[in-house]
Amino acid sequence: MDEFAKNKSLLICTQVMDRKDSTLGFFCRWVELLAEKFGRVNVICLKKGSFDLPSNVFVYSLGKESATGNKFFKKIIFALRFCYHAWRLRKEYDVVFVHMNEEYVLLGGLFWRLLGKKVFMWRNHYEGSFLTDIASIFCNTIFCTSKFSYTSRYKKTILMPVGVDEESYKLNEPIARIPHSVLFLGRISKSKRPELLIKALTEIARQGIKFTATFVGGPVDAEPDYLNQMRALAESLGIANRVVFTGAIPNTETYRYYRSHDIYVNCSPSGMLDKTMFKAVGCGCLTLVSSRDFEELVGPDYIFPDNDLNGLVEKLAKFLTISSEERTRLANALQEPIKRNSLKILIDRLDDLLHQ
Repeated sequence: MDEFAKNKSLLICTQVMDRKDSTLGFFCRWVELLAEKFGRVNVICLKKGSFDLPSNVFVYSLGKESATGNKFFKKIIFALRFCYHAWRLRKEYDVVFVHMNEEYVLLGGLFWRLLGKKVFMWRNHYEGSFLTDIASIFCNTIFCTSKFSYTSRYKKTILMPVGVDEESYKLNEPIARIPHSVLFLGRISKSKRPELLIKALTEIARQGIKFTATFVGGPVDAEPDYLNQMRALAESLGIANRVVFTGAIPNTETYRYYRSHDIYVNCSPSGMLDKTMFKAVGCGCLTLVSSRDFEELVGPDYIFPDNDLNGLVEKLAKFLTISSEERTRLANALQEPIKRNSLKILIDRLDDLLHQ
C-alpha cells in the first residue's frame, strides 16, 4: 500500500455483509481487496452475518439481521441509524462508495456534498426511476457493467468490468458433471424470469429430449411466494419429476452447482449482466443467456432473444442434444471474456477512480 493510499479512508454502503449470503456474498471479497488500497475502510450495511475481513475494516450494521415488528417503522429505524453512523464517522472517511442501493445516496447525498465528500455509486439494473435520477445528482461518478443499465444514460457513468473472482471456482475438489443437466442460479424473482425456463423445459420434454434441471435460489423479500409459485407451475406443466428447487444456498457453495451441470441458463433482460454468467463460464458450463452485453462479448451462438420462449427452446434443445465433445468445445470458447472481467481488473480500476 503506497503512502497516498494510507492517508485515504473509505466508507462503503451496501446491503449485506455476509460471505454466505446467496446473492451478495461475493461482496465480502470486494471489501477485502479494497481494504488493501485504503488505510481504513468503514462499511455500513443493512444486515451483517459471517465474514473474515482485514483489521482495517470496520463494519456497522443497521440491524436487519435482528429486527422485528412493523415494516414501516423498521425502515425509519434503519434510516435513522444510517444517518447516525454517517455523521459519527464523518472524520473517518474521505470517499463514499455506495453499492447498488441508491437509498443511501438519497439519505446522505446532501450531507456528503456539504462535507465535500466524493460519492461513487455502483448501480447496474435495467430498471430505475426518478429516485435514481435524484440520487445521481449527488454522485461524482456512477458505475455499471451494462450499457443497457438504467444508469448508463448519465454522462457521469463509467462502464466497468463485471468483477468475477477467479479464485472462487479454481478449486481442486473433483465434481462430476451430470449429462443433460440444466441450471438456473439466482434470485427466484420476476425480474430473473425463471418461469420462462420452466415453460421452455416443458416444451423440451414434449419433444422427448432428455434433461434434468435445478433451480438454485430463494425469493426476494418483495415476492415471498414467488418460489412456491414456480414449484406449482412446474407441477401443473407436468415436469416436476425432472426439476429440483433447492431454495437459497450459501454463496460459498454455488460453485458445486456450476461445476456439476452441463448448461447454465440466464433469462434476465439486458441491463444487468449478472456475474453468475461469468462464474458459470469459469466453471465450465455451456452458458445460454439473453443479455445483449454478453452477446457482444461472445457472439450469437450463446444467446436467445429477450423473453422469447421459442428462441430459448430452440437453443436449449440444440445444447441438450450435441455431443459431449462439442459441448466442451463451445464451453471452452467462452473463457476469454472471463479474463477481461476479472475481479483483479475491477478492483484496480476502482482503486484508480476512488483515489482521484
